[in-house]
Amino acid sequence: MDSVQQWQTLQDGLESLTKATAPMPTPGPDEVLVKIHTVSLNYRDTEVCMGLYGHHRAVSTGGPQPLVPCSDMCGTVVAVGTGLEIPHKLGDRVLSVFNHAHRTGHVREADMQAGLGLPLPGVLQTYRVFPTIGLVPAPPYLTDAEACCLPIASLTAWMAINGMRPLGQPGGTGDVVLVQGTGGVSMAGLQIAKASGATAVVTSSSDDKLQAVKAMGADHLINYKTTPRWAEAVLACTGGHGADIILENGGADTLRQSFDAIAFGGTINCIGYLGGKNNKAAEAGDDRTGVNVLALRRNMTLRGILNGPRDRFEEMLAFYEEHKIRPVVDRVFSFEEGKAAIQYLYSGQHIGKVVVRVCEDAT
Repeated sequence: MDSVQQWQTLQDGLESLTKATAPMPTPGPDEVLVKIHTVSLNYRDTEVCMGLYGHHRAVSTGGPQPLVPCSDMCGTVVAVGTGLEIPHKLGDRVLSVFNHAHRTGHVREADMQAGLGLPLPGVLQTYRVFPTIGLVPAPPYLTDAEACCLPIASLTAWMAINGMRPLGQPGGTGDVVLVQGTGGVSMAGLQIAKASGATAVVTSSSDDKLQAVKAMGADHLINYKTTPRWAEAVLACTGGHGADIILENGGADTLRQSFDAIAFGGTINCIGYLGGKNNKAAEAGDDRTGVNVLALRRNMTLRGILNGPRDRFEEMLAFYEEHKIRPVVDRVFSFEEGKAAIQYLYSGQHIGKVVVRVCEDAT
């Protein structure tokens, strides 16, 4: 154990990821060294690797220096530094916190410099030193492959459903929750919604994927390819009520219809932009109704979701433990297949999460 194996990117394309070796780090004050078992991938990782993650002013993409990508891991503490109160001991199984500076409340601009996988080195490597505040205990009932899926995807979905509620008072009973697509955040949203007593509506372009999520408890299924006016279908299947909470993953191509599908007093949570960052329809001369008017029309809230703070992560973990929710893992790649794993995620073939098994004995 004298070196670290890692994947690195120069932010110049998915095909350009390379394997490298780095010296084994030593934990300092209030730090621990973690042997990484598993890493789950997020769409953010593909953008970082392609040099496209530049829409946050506070996050510097840096120069052409090698960067270890990815942020979500499950591992074991193998060495501890000094400190009066080190909360983790040798052998503890832990999860990474995506942004250890964001501990409570709204994220601030200064917090953005503490994000794993940009601007800080990420977790697609065999060992990494973490500040003790940047780790939480892994739920014991989950495998390593399942547990590593929680930091970004599950917490983002949790904040979409509960972020407007007071800490410690999660809800959802009686709500209609609409999730777009079948990626990691969407499947976490489906699971949280159903465990909360909400009605879940899922959209996808694939009937096969819709049948798969039906088996997971989805109440209403909409194929947006065969039903291009899917907002009307949302209203129809909810008796004209619409969705109280929308996990908006499509971006420019779907936001306009999300405004049509939202219930009075509802919340659209802007999470992703798989359909693009620019409004192509508006550029072509279609309806240019301002976002402010669309929000006012139904007295609704449009909010961006940048993951969530540590205290909400801990709240979510308690909920997962109570309901024994197991993240949906689509496929597990070996560490040697790290590049292929990120390319597979980018292809959009998956349902749920894509995981890299970093060490052979990971569960």
